[in-house]
Amino acid sequence: MLQFLKSLFGIDDCLLEETDSMKKFLVVGLGNIGPDYEETRHNIGFKVLDHLAQQESLTFESAKLGSVTSFKHKGKSILCLKPSTYMNLSGKAVKYWMEKEKISLENVLIITDDINLPFGTIRLKTKGSDGGHNGLKSIQNVLQTSKYNRFRFGVGADFGKGRQVEYVLGKWNDEEITALPERLQKSVDLIKSFVFAGSKNTMNEFNGS
Repeated sequence: MLQFLKSLFGIDDCLLEETDSMKKFLVVGLGNIGPDYEETRHNIGFKVLDHLAQQESLTFESAKLGSVTSFKHKGKSILCLKPSTYMNLSGKAVKYWMEKEKISLENVLIITDDINLPFGTIRLKTKGSDGGHNGLKSIQNVLQTSKYNRFRFGVGADFGKGRQVEYVLGKWNDEEITALPERLQKSVDLIKSFVFAGSKNTMNEFNGS
């Protein structure tokens, strides 16, 4: 009952026991909540974190502004977040959990879909524009900076003029479904590399792969 009341009033305890801020990381998978969005291209951020959770035997729990879980990797503590704010308000959830867990901006990684990359292409960037992506736009507006780490997962651009929204909110096709498991594993490897080896080494190893 006490934990429920803490959660209800937003005063629940920190999830990460680590006290060294340099060893704490926040990995955010962007997406929209609800069954209608589960297998859509726009929800690749959720899908990557679900794959990570399955691999690490983790369970996401409902919390303020999202579902969260945490684990340790080579001495680093990682909080995984799937915002429940819907894409357009992603920044609100990111800022809340950064402040709550005292995680520095350089240790935040945002996972997002990208229509400018061919399907399955993965790329880490340390800064950049929002590219018209509502989730990234919200994060940039709330954090007041475009200098944050983003992991871009290519979903391709196989759509006609004026059909972008329909495409990114559409389901994976059969060919993509077949290829996804290997791409999801590669994505998990990138996340762990970012946490342990840093952004520069990770970009050198994974970008374009």
